[in-house]
Amino acid sequence: MLRLLLLRHAKSAWPDGVPDIERPLAPRGIRGAKAIGAYMAEQGLLPARALVSPARRTIETWEIATGAWPVTIPPVYEHGIYEAPAERLMQIVRAEENASPLMLVGHNPGMEEFAAQLLKRDQRAKVLPKYPTGTLAVIDVPVERWADLRAGKGTLERFVTPRALGVEKDKE
Repeated sequence: MLRLLLLRHAKSAWPDGVPDIERPLAPRGIRGAKAIGAYMAEQGLLPARALVSPARRTIETWEIATGAWPVTIPPVYEHGIYEAPAERLMQIVRAEENASPLMLVGHNPGMEEFAAQLLKRDQRAKVLPKYPTGTLAVIDVPVERWADLRAGKGTLERFVTPRALGVEKDKE
């Protein structure tokens, strides 16, 4: 049994004139990344390997979340995750060695589509149609090698949003 940790980047800002790949986290995103990182540490949900999109908001999510961890592994910045559809995320994971838990820090819509694709049919509604920013999905898959990963075989062990951890929206 292997475990996949899918973390959508935390809430980002939309500054004028900044290219999409350079968008930073918003204040709520910073709070959300801290909360999800602390939760992961408390729950023992630390990855053996992490693949992180090279977008600024995913890198910041990773760096802030891991600040609460007792030990941090160096991330691998995987360009293929940025703006990737579910099929591309599947290819990236299948090409991995068998480190588990394996973590991906990425973007929607690919992240939510990939999570739904992996899950058994009766669990897909738990991640669709909304996979909020900063959310962590923990998916267990009954394979011994990532190369054997197939759609519809995973079990959603948990789906944790920053809001569930007490992070509220900013007041406008």
